[in-house]
Amino acid sequence: MQLADLDYALPPELIAQVPVPERTEARLLVLARDGTPLRHAHVRDLPALLRPGDLLVLNDARVIPARVRGRRPSGGRLELLFVQPLGSDAEWEVLVRGSPRPGERVHLPDADASWVAPLGRGRWRLRIAVAGSVVAWLERVGEVPLPPYIHRPAGPTPADAERYQTVFARVPGAVAAPTAGLHFTTELLETLARAGVGHATLTLHVGPGTFLPLRPEEEAEATVLPERYELPASTVARIAAARAAGGRIVAVGTTVVRALESAALGGPLRPGPGAAALFVRPGHRFQVVDALLTNFHLPRTPLLALVAAFAGWERVREAYAEAVRRRYRFYSFGDAMLLW
Repeated sequence: MQLADLDYALPPELIAQVPVPERTEARLLVLARDGTPLRHAHVRDLPALLRPGDLLVLNDARVIPARVRGRRPSGGRLELLFVQPLGSDAEWEVLVRGSPRPGERVHLPDADASWVAPLGRGRWRLRIAVAGSVVAWLERVGEVPLPPYIHRPAGPTPADAERYQTVFARVPGAVAAPTAGLHFTTELLETLARAGVGHATLTLHVGPGTFLPLRPEEEAEATVLPERYELPASTVARIAAARAAGGRIVAVGTTVVRALESAALGGPLRPGPGAAALFVRPGHRFQVVDALLTNFHLPRTPLLALVAAFAGWERVREAYAEAVRRRYRFYSFGDAMLLW
């Protein structure tokens, strides 16, 4: 794979700035790797597209208001994205937009903070002291971390806080939404259950490894920045039972694929905590997942490489071109694909 393979042309007006009024009204492009024609549907049609015995696997990570605005001592503006604690709550990995310096204090609301050292690719180690936990502090002072291609001149709105979160979000810690899950409602999950399609959950906290563009030197690497996950034993058991009964495992989102495929490296699917650092790209042999529900992804990203690995890049390229022709909506608040 080369980075140029992961390019495609996208008119800017197709980048969705707001979600559709109803989650399940998003359009759904159905793609089978065997060459059958593309199908156009909606997320609400999933009960007819799946079959009894299939199992959806959902990512129940909850997005935290991880974006905080700060200032350097000189007055220069900084924008910080709190990614994860580094060993303790006193030091965090932070993705920063601005020009920090090691040892320099950073002015943040109701916090005492200073930069420790750079971690590469815009990431820094930040030492911070707040009243209570950092996550609780973020809930007070932080903003919804909408992607930079979603433009909100006045900042995120209360509607963003609700729609940039799945209805089954449970475990706080993600800095970006597992966007394929944004299309589901409680009612749709209940309808699927009545049709014999069950669901199970895992937790993967989305971090910069998901959305930072790949660099040329990373083309041949086997890993990307790791993301923390927790795979419950009950989910492993549900997957085994579905497989034994002839059901298919349907991953809702690339985050689910990365967690499951990482947990199956070198042997049977293993429950418990882990770090998903696997770079899933063309040539990967999938161990767990039979189908993938996912949004449309940015060029030159690990997410698009994963989709290309799953369905074949030529078929994916054809599907993306068709989605552009049909004026599908792209990226986090956009439409979706179902890939077999």
